[in-house]
Amino acid sequence: MDVNWEFRQAYKKAFDLKVKQDQYCSRALAGKWKGLGDFPQDIQWEALVDVIRGRVKVNAHCYEAVDLDALVRLSNEFKFPIAAVHHASEAYLVPDLLKKTYGGTPAVALFATNSRYKREAYRSSEFAPRILASHGITTLLKSDHPVSNSRYLLYEAQQAFYYGLPENLAIASVTSNAAKIMGIDHRVGYIKKGMDADLVIWDSHPLALGATPVQVFIDGISQIQSTHVTRKPKAFQESPKVPNFDKEAAEVVKYDGLPPLAPAKSLPSTTVFTNLSSVYLQRNDSIEMIFSTDSVSEPGVAVVYDGSVVCLGQQAQCFSDLDTANATFIDLEGGSIAPGLVSFGSPLGLHHIEEEDSTNDGDVFDPFIGKGVPNIVGGNSAIVRAVDGLLFGSRDAYLAFRAGVTSAITAPTHKNFFSGLGVAFSLGATHSLEASAVIQDITGLHVAIRHFSKPSVSTQIAAVRRLLLGKNDGAMGYWFQKVVEGEIPLVVEAHSADIIATLIVLKKEVEGQTGGTLKLTITGAAEAHILAKELGEAGVGVILNPPRPFPYVWEDRR
Repeated sequence: MDVNWEFRQAYKKAFDLKVKQDQYCSRALAGKWKGLGDFPQDIQWEALVDVIRGRVKVNAHCYEAVDLDALVRLSNEFKFPIAAVHHASEAYLVPDLLKKTYGGTPAVALFATNSRYKREAYRSSEFAPRILASHGITTLLKSDHPVSNSRYLLYEAQQAFYYGLPENLAIASVTSNAAKIMGIDHRVGYIKKGMDADLVIWDSHPLALGATPVQVFIDGISQIQSTHVTRKPKAFQESPKVPNFDKEAAEVVKYDGLPPLAPAKSLPSTTVFTNLSSVYLQRNDSIEMIFSTDSVSEPGVAVVYDGSVVCLGQQAQCFSDLDTANATFIDLEGGSIAPGLVSFGSPLGLHHIEEEDSTNDGDVFDPFIGKGVPNIVGGNSAIVRAVDGLLFGSRDAYLAFRAGVTSAITAPTHKNFFSGLGVAFSLGATHSLEASAVIQDITGLHVAIRHFSKPSVSTQIAAVRRLLLGKNDGAMGYWFQKVVEGEIPLVVEAHSADIIATLIVLKKEVEGQTGGTLKLTITGAAEAHILAKELGEAGVGVILNPPRPFPYVWEDRR
């Protein structure tokens, strides 16, 4: 309300100035110079006067429907158009409101799936682009660099297409429509005679996941001197096939952006999956294909009873003792069955809304920060367990579960060196007392060694060395001993190749003194590729997070 009031005050001053300028010009054009005086102007309001005159394109950052309503009323009161509203997470819920904007409906520039990171974005939906487009509203996909990497802008269009934005509009959302809204479509955004020769040659259909530029031309000049090209199968050159999400999109609107997401509970009944092309199962430490239509003459069948797979194979094999009259059949149309995916590196289970502290578990105390860890917790020898702070039933957890990510490994959230003990849990559970809600209460001991403002990297390494090789009291000593004995892994967030190399040396030092095998996993790992050979030889696991690193800071530069 305060912001809207300030907006009105500013626009009123600019509007009044515009009226005075128009009156001045009318008298001047009529030759009425007597007593006219100086042209009315005020540098403070000059730009806003041009906004009201329609000379400046207005791009407004606005999330919620209530704020969009205020913006639309402002545009009508002071008679200025709006080129686009950005982020606009609730715009898809009020398309008719947007159409009331003075001078025409603004475009909506939003993310494809980036949602729920703050309260204003809580009703965001992956179906927003398709819903807006269905109402004839120009939809643009955007990055928010460096929050979401602008070099992967096309990925936003790919996701929007997957969830139902028509193919032509998905491509236009990052090319022609974007150029039009910015007022530069007379030069870029199209491939046609007379336009700037700014072109991208893709190795596959632009909306196929993983589409990669093999050459870029700016003003007709090639930008990539030495290209690395991997030929992709023919299917990647065609328009990708996507699911039908009509039902889900309708439910999003029906429930005002918050449709029920909790998974249905397993019932003691039989479900039969037919027309299987392949089946993958986890065996020991690897994933193996145990069935494929390449080796048999007909599609496969999988029978599930009471939440467990009871038969995998061909129809004759699995239907012999099956009560088909009381079974539910699902045609996979040549699809595959594989183990559920596992999330790592996201705050699933400890966050509901990232930027709203009251919805999160919070950050742990760190021994290196301020006065260290309070004595009531155990002082600097204390260790926090993520399992104690698990938050089940978040929308992010349920959406991940729907997408096939059935479990997650999460460590206590932190902002410096020390994290704590990680946990593995089910993303489909509603609380910790459900059967199998907590899969493994302790998965590893997590720390981060990075270029924090303090302490130094060498100090952090010294701390880890002492914790691994020294005599330590309390929970800290107990769990680091478990690491030394090889019972749980030490999981270290590290990005710099120099830090990773030091950790490899430290691993060998510990193993040399103890005679055991230290299980070490590096996460983050932006520069780990530089040490691929050494990491492999040392038996160190690597988890890239994010999977497409970007040099946000110096230690990520390579």
